[in-house]
Amino acid sequence: MDVYKKCPAFENEYFLLRYVSTNDCLDLLRVYSDKNAVPFFNSDNCGGDDFYYTTEKRMLEAIEYWFFEYERKGFVRWSIIDKSSMQAIGTIELFHRKSNDYFTKCGLLRLDLRSDYEFENKIVNILSLILVKVFKMFHCDKVATKAVLEAKERISALNKLGFELSDEKLIGHDRTEYDNYYVLLN
Repeated sequence: MDVYKKCPAFENEYFLLRYVSTNDCLDLLRVYSDKNAVPFFNSDNCGGDDFYYTTEKRMLEAIEYWFFEYERKGFVRWSIIDKSSMQAIGTIELFHRKSNDYFTKCGLLRLDLRSDYEFENKIVNILSLILVKVFKMFHCDKVATKAVLEAKERISALNKLGFELSDEKLIGHDRTEYDNYYVLLN
């Protein structure tokens, strides 16, 4: 399966993960303008973007950029839909990372959630939808995701899913070192 030819959707009784859409703009604006959520987003190696968006125009620009990256096979961005409300409550970005550090041949996962979903059980329900598929979809031997120290619920969820905090640093394009990455091995 080539995730860049046809983006698969995943669902359980609570959540649906599907390719992001411009129709998600207003829902995602609630996520990316949530001041309590933004500190948990991973903006490492993203050219200074902090993912704090406060206008519909800026949110649409971000979605258009995500389409561009998908077309050039840079990354995939899924919207996370809460099936009880049918609202987009966050996104998952995934890509195969090639580098000269420990995080090569890695499926790098970015999870951006509205702050009222930043709870262990919700994160486990969301990530468990896609984790077993990541290794095959992105031809990787590990999955890594960032969790800052303040993200206690996220860290608890990651531990529950088998992730372990890595001592390794992710080395950015400009040689900046980033830490707080949790790794799940295949």
